[in-house]
Amino acid sequence: MDIVFRAAFAWVFIVFVLRVMGRRELSSLSASDLILLVVLGDLIQNGVTQSDLSMTGVTIAITTFVLMTIAASYLSFKSARARKLIQGEPLIIVEDGQPIERNMRSELLTLDDVMEQARANEIERLDEVKWAVLEASGTITFIKK
Repeated sequence: MDIVFRAAFAWVFIVFVLRVMGRRELSSLSASDLILLVVLGDLIQNGVTQSDLSMTGVTIAITTFVLMTIAASYLSFKSARARKLIQGEPLIIVEDGQPIERNMRSELLTLDDVMEQARANEIERLDEVKWAVLEASGTITFIKK
């Protein structure tokens, strides 16, 4: 039963770390982010199973992670409050061609980052944009005027 509690704690910690990393980081992992996640996975495995290297211990830990993920999905489906906490919510970063600096700063986004995504969507200038929304997944959605 100890493995179940450790795995549940690890799952909550991972969700917390990913939320703290921010949406921008999730949409485009750099080499250092990838290294962090790989090392984090190994460290969590050591903490969850400790010295239990049996197949039973691994199965219990994986099952706990799967059940926690299913429970989070169900909670997100049933409760808007839980969905906001677990997944985050969209954030408007450009309105009527004007960047919303406060929102961009809170997500550590620069104007260059936004313009890079705009160009990828065939938008030359922010004047063409009615809304730019940073989605919970980390992608930016542009709605033209």
